[in-house]
Amino acid sequence: MRRRTRAGLVARSAERELFRRNFDTSPDDGRHRFLFHVHGTAGVGKTRLVREFEHLAREQGALTAYVDETSGSVPEVLEAVCRQFAAQGHRLKDLERTLATHRERRHEAETAALAALAPAPDGAPSAGGMALARAGLAGLGLVPGVAPFTAVLDPEQLAHGADRLRSVLAARFRSHEDVRLVLDPASVLTPVLADELDAVASDVPWIVLLLDTYERTGPFLDTWLHDLLTTDRHGALPDTVVVVTAGQHPAAPARWGTFADFMTSLPLQPFTEAEARGLLAERGVTAEPVVAEALRLTGGLPVLLSTIAGTRPAGPEDVTDPSATAVERFLKWEQDPGRRFAALAGALPRLLDVDVFAVAANCDRDRAEELYTWVETLPFADRLGGRLRYHDIVRAPMLRLQRGRSPRGWADGHGRLARAFRRWREQTESGRDTGTLWLDETWCELRLGELYHRLCADDPTAVPDTLQDLVEACDQGEALAGRWIRVLEDAGRDAGVLDAVAWGGQLAGALAAGGTEGVLDTVLTWAGAPPTSPGPAQPGAGPVQPGAGPVQPGAGPVQPGTAYRPVGAGSRPVPAGDTGYGAPPQQTQAWPRSLPVYGAIPSRITLPAPLLARIHRDRALAHAARHNRPAAVVELGHALALTPDDPRTLALRGEYLRPLGRHAEAVADLERATALDPADAYAWASLGTVRLALGRPEEARTALDRALALEPDYAWALVRRARVARELGDPEGRLAALDRAVAADPGSAWAHCERGDALHAAGRDREALDAYDRALALDPGYASAYASRGAAHHRLGHLDEALADLERALELNPSYAWARERRDGVLQDRDG
Repeated sequence: MRRRTRAGLVARSAERELFRRNFDTSPDDGRHRFLFHVHGTAGVGKTRLVREFEHLAREQGALTAYVDETSGSVPEVLEAVCRQFAAQGHRLKDLERTLATHRERRHEAETAALAALAPAPDGAPSAGGMALARAGLAGLGLVPGVAPFTAVLDPEQLAHGADRLRSVLAARFRSHEDVRLVLDPASVLTPVLADELDAVASDVPWIVLLLDTYERTGPFLDTWLHDLLTTDRHGALPDTVVVVTAGQHPAAPARWGTFADFMTSLPLQPFTEAEARGLLAERGVTAEPVVAEALRLTGGLPVLLSTIAGTRPAGPEDVTDPSATAVERFLKWEQDPGRRFAALAGALPRLLDVDVFAVAANCDRDRAEELYTWVETLPFADRLGGRLRYHDIVRAPMLRLQRGRSPRGWADGHGRLARAFRRWREQTESGRDTGTLWLDETWCELRLGELYHRLCADDPTAVPDTLQDLVEACDQGEALAGRWIRVLEDAGRDAGVLDAVAWGGQLAGALAAGGTEGVLDTVLTWAGAPPTSPGPAQPGAGPVQPGAGPVQPGAGPVQPGTAYRPVGAGSRPVPAGDTGYGAPPQQTQAWPRSLPVYGAIPSRITLPAPLLARIHRDRALAHAARHNRPAAVVELGHALALTPDDPRTLALRGEYLRPLGRHAEAVADLERATALDPADAYAWASLGTVRLALGRPEEARTALDRALALEPDYAWALVRRARVARELGDPEGRLAALDRAVAADPGSAWAHCERGDALHAAGRDREALDAYDRALALDPGYASAYASRGAAHHRLGHLDEALADLERALELNPSYAWARERRDGVLQDRDG
């Protein structure tokens, strides 16, 4: 059976012989190659050749492991290697143990990140918790396939989220090695792999690693593999290791160009006439008229040759034109109408498993199992892990046939699949916080499947819903936005909707040129609302030192920094209030003021006002993330022109007006927002803060109490409530609010620093020192905490400690006037 399966490789004799001869040369021989890279277009036979290489290697006594795109990370690749080596009698026990520890620590890390999602009374995560979890997961690379927020968050914000999560992990795990095993697993696992391979090399003549579908695995494997093969960063590999990679693209010249003397590139082309004739002959197709017709119609592409050979045509008239009647050619040998229908139905979904196939074929589970087992044997059904995907060369004509032969059947089939994907998606959502779903790969895949089939079925609401989701996906970053754009392109191509193809192409071009902001600009342009220029950033709009020493009664609120974070619909945004992070002002990051047009301009799309308002609101969040509050306010004005009674947009504009000193306008927006939505704790908290800035502390207390009644653990509001208590001369109330704030958010350096200020004001300086120590443990770059701790040390008579803290505060922020005054006072006391 193996020999018959391998017979189709007769055409690749040159490549096979080149690989086999490599085992006849010593690793010291200059002709020996340590890396082979097979590349070529889909359907050209790369996987078959790699599998043949594996067989040839085993004939030479080699220990082999084959990996494809079912492994999605370096640890998963190493797990596959361990399994296959063990099956051949060589266990990598140390690596297996380290991988098991990695899985445990990774689970703990993800649990720790999601634990930061502090649920609100309605079950939705708080915006602060959501931003921390997403930024932390993204910053640590724990979101597979996704790079959230990079388009709307500056690097320091992502780094801060990662730093916060690092602090959680450092406290949670027993050793630094455990932390590294989560944050950089390859750096821990790869040296173990190198040691294990060195030990195994004494028992086997060769070790061969085969990495297939490299166009999908290369993005995470290529750098790792380069380091493993060409450096001793992870330890030296035994020289009997040979690696084979196979993908659609040639090796990256920037990375592998200098390695040319040690690798062989094997570009695969369609079969030559001699090779094609050999394959057909091996399959029993030898009649010259039939062979000539097969050669003419297939162009030598192996997948088409294999399909035609499988039909065993009796004469040239049985070899049909693939471009015209490809489906008949692919299925002509199958006389069972049920199977023929099932094969065609299996082309409707982009990916197949038994559940999806049962819906596509419209049959019960038992029949689906039977038919699916048969479909798995078809030559054009490529395996992707536990699922199947029809080869594009076969799937495309199958789709065209069904769409043209039965438009109603086409729509019915896609509609049935869309409803199934919706049902599965809703089951996945059941009982979960909606804000966490975008981090769930299963949910994303189901939602994309639902949208794809709705678009193919020509559902009139499918395009607006896809664009609505695209706006949401833009909050998660470019990678996820790109997946939503591709579903529009795929459905447009497969359903023959040229407008959708053009829309997807233009969005893809906008994403490449301008990131997610470019995508939002493009959608606005389609709707007839050209995007506004971002405009200049507000001078000095960066974070101001929030804890600028203890604030004296009557001195007014300290000017806040900014903590803008993009959020999905339904999440509470983080107010532009004090964060306690004394970083220098951020540089404004501009994006292109205008974007080039990619491809044909699509027909004007009529989009619902709420969707357009949402885009303007997201653009406002992007401006705010760059500390450009005036531009953010302008965008929110556009949003309110479309949806004037949207309380969330009003609350956002009110909060963004506050740091600009436009307090009267801010109060108007926030009072209207709370009237429209009395359950919005965010709006009440911001309203209380603005009222305090206007010198109306009693009214501020009322608003903040409303916010805290709605959300008792709202840490930002609790700190603001403490400031109101300070203004009202209520030191006990101030400290009580801050005690609640640090209990609600123990990772907030700002809350700990504010609590230290309250203790200092109460004359409890030793306790204040503990609070400042906590703040600085969480954020070693927090200038205000150093200054405040220095003042506490000064009052306790610790002049050296006071001077060191105040000098450090000035080192972090040379313009920090309050710290400079306190330092001068310490020097005067010390020298006097």
